Amino acid sequence: MLGTYYYHEIIRRTIIAFGTLFNEIDIHHKKPDGSDFSVIRVPIAYGPTEKFLARLEQKPDLRKRVAITLPRLAFEMVSIRYDNSRKVSTMQTFKALSTTDNKIVKKVYMPVPYNLGIRLSIMAQYNDDALQIVEQILPIFQPAFNLTVDLVSSIGERRDIPMVLDNISFKDNYDSGYDEKRTIIYDLDFTAKTYLFGPIPDSTEGFIKKVQVDYYTDTNKVNASRQLRYVAEARAVQDYNEDHTSALTQDIDTNVTQFTVSNTTSLVVNTYIAIDDEEMLIKSIDGNRLTVLRSQDGTKVASHINGTYINLVNNLDTELLPQTDDFGFSDYIYDYGDGKVYSPTKGVDVWKRILKI
Repeated sequence: MLGTYYYHEIIRRTIIAFGTLFNEIDIHHKKPDGSDFSVIRVPIAYGPTEKFLARLEQKPDLRKRVAITLPRLAFEMVSIRYDNSRKVSTMQTFKALSTTDNKIVKKVYMPVPYNLGIRLSIMAQYNDDALQIVEQILPIFQPAFNLTVDLVSSIGERRDIPMVLDNISFKDNYDSGYDEKRTIIYDLDFTAKTYLFGPIPDSTEGFIKKVQVDYYTDTNKVNASRQLRYVAEARAVQDYNEDHTSALTQDIDTNVTQFTVSNTTSLVVNTYIAIDDEEMLIKSIDGNRLTVLRSQDGTKVASHINGTYINLVNNLDTELLPQTDDFGFSDYIYDYGDGKVYSPTKGVDVWKRILKI
């Protein structure tokens, strides 16, 4: 597992999404008559509060940038911890469509729940400025606000991430002295309940296309002899390779079950064919005349004109079967009494050694 490179940018995406919640906060300064004197958009940036406080104390210098002003918002990630309360089975998986090719389905393991601790700091010189900002934020969180985040772009995985307001603290250096600028700071501590995904496989290997079950005469696993085998295999229900095996030599309407074709050399009884979008099952072949069962596997019966191609629906089409398309099953039942068992390692039936008890 370790050594396989992957980087979904989930933590980065979650933090950025958190910051965008607060990038349109304004404060208003009023005239005595109640009209607006000025409207200020409060700037926000990622970084520790101490960084911005240090900038505030810088002395004017023409060779440096102008010192920052207040009010201002700053946010940073302060912790990351595992959330056991949201844990699911480590072997549980789900299927997701690739965003680059919607015919590819990927098997993805369930993500791991983690809580990101994020601190939002409100810095202001005047108490009224700080309170205007606080009152625009607190009513939104009761105590959580769900934010939709695109966690893994390759599979289009979007989840609602709760942003939970945990604590509010307040600091004011009003008593520090006349030689220091007054700075009012509100610290709002949040928890972002996000999920971290492991590597996403590029292949679709691991999807089950065949199931085989052997039934035994006894529950004794040592001496029991198998009697029955049931096999189910995925089967395509439409043509994918356009093999043009034969063609109609007459028009057929929705009621016709017997018709003539140009060639029956590659057609076999009890196999499927496709004419246009309709699938049929061949029941008998007499020269160039076919007897069929119409509208198989949920396809709609339709009329077809002379010269329409007939395509086989066989194992070659099953190999081309996209993971997102509908498919059917071919099932087989075999009677056994030979004393053999199936060897998963060899892939064949082998003789079983019977132990005497």
